Amino acid sequence: MLIICVCAGWTAAQCPAPVPKGPEPLKQLRYEEDYQYLRDETLRDDYLDRIKYIPLNKGESAYISLGGEIRERYEFFRNPAWGADPPDDNGYLLQRYMLHSDIHFGSRVRFFFQLKSGLASGEVNLRPPDEDKLDVNQGFMDLNLFDSSNRKLVLRIGRQEIALGSSRLVSFREGPNVRQSFDGFRLSLCEMGWSVDVLATKPVETNVGFFDDAPDHARSFWGIYAVHSVPFLPKATADIYYLGLDRKRAHFDQGTEREIRHSIGARVSRPVGGVDYNFEALYQWGAFGPGHISAWTVASDTGYTVKDIAWKPRLSLKADVASGDKDPNNPDLQSFNPLFPKGAYFGEDSLIGPVNFFDLHPTAELHISKAFTLMPSTLFFWRQSTNDGLYGPAVNLERSGKATRARYVGTSPELQLDWSLDRHVGATIYYSHFFAGSFLQTSGASKDVDFFGVWVTYKF
Repeated sequence: MLIICVCAGWTAAQCPAPVPKGPEPLKQLRYEEDYQYLRDETLRDDYLDRIKYIPLNKGESAYISLGGEIRERYEFFRNPAWGADPPDDNGYLLQRYMLHSDIHFGSRVRFFFQLKSGLASGEVNLRPPDEDKLDVNQGFMDLNLFDSSNRKLVLRIGRQEIALGSSRLVSFREGPNVRQSFDGFRLSLCEMGWSVDVLATKPVETNVGFFDDAPDHARSFWGIYAVHSVPFLPKATADIYYLGLDRKRAHFDQGTEREIRHSIGARVSRPVGGVDYNFEALYQWGAFGPGHISAWTVASDTGYTVKDIAWKPRLSLKADVASGDKDPNNPDLQSFNPLFPKGAYFGEDSLIGPVNFFDLHPTAELHISKAFTLMPSTLFFWRQSTNDGLYGPAVNLERSGKATRARYVGTSPELQLDWSLDRHVGATIYYSHFFAGSFLQTSGASKDVDFFGVWVTYKF
């Protein structure tokens, strides 16, 4: 409770940016887009501007903005789950369709509504975030409780996507076909350079039918997240946060119990351009059934962009570690829980999640042209504790660690090519090969995995 008291005068969301003076890149979080500049008809040079700003009254204090997304994604796995799942010789198609409306009634009240449809065809091993025929992804109301030149306080009520920090712990889950949202309350304050969010939510279930996604009453999520610039580190920002999670049935290699987990952490980061970095450390405590939780993680991403040579390469190294359970026969639990991480955490194949691991991940980002970016990388992966298992991105146990003391999980070279035609259309081609290491070879199916994916996205 101490961290809540200390931070109550802050609050950690993104403070509103100045009203843009022209077109900006479309956002991942579509509610962050602002089209007020289109009041000036001379700035309407995009063929979709007519639906991005539609006045609802003569004074234009009320307006509506429409938008959406279409994503067509083909995936192919050879030896999914290292050969433990049935083979899939043809691959499968994942289709995502989203449509939203953003309605502003003056500066005080706002309604945002977004539908989603995720369809899967040809898939042998359907995963939970692959299909959701039609449902409400977001539906919230913003109440601007206070707005002045140096302070803004906004209460958000309803279903919403949330991303905190670099999305290591709380994300809208962009990689998978169906994104993650939350039902609840979010209070956002911006004051004296601080940006703070206070959250009280339940994650929304992903069900395959029509309008059947409900809040997951077996899980609750709450917290406070604060962000401020760092005066003595140029361009750097610091994040300080507390996050709480209650899961009625949490499954780890040790067993299944109720999990009440508290996380306290800090992050310091500097954006890409010259030297960039993203360092984060976190400690977790709480209860796992009759046992006590004591878990931790340290993450780093350090890069350097060479601006004066062809392709302006960014060379980077990620080095991350998260704790695993020390003794499955002891009721105390040391397995780290990444809460609600981004789906494609260690690559688009989504084979592994950030629990009980140590990894090294060198990457090169090559800007071949304004439209094309090539990113070769290699992931080296080990278990942090040889007494705990291997987990997937949803904190799901993929392979028990009780039968082997081997630590090395495997190596995965990856290659990604991004193409950006314009602000509306983009495409990606991705390939990875996972070489199974000694842990996989001694704990069950251990075939190497090939993954190929190609997808095209149109946003408006």
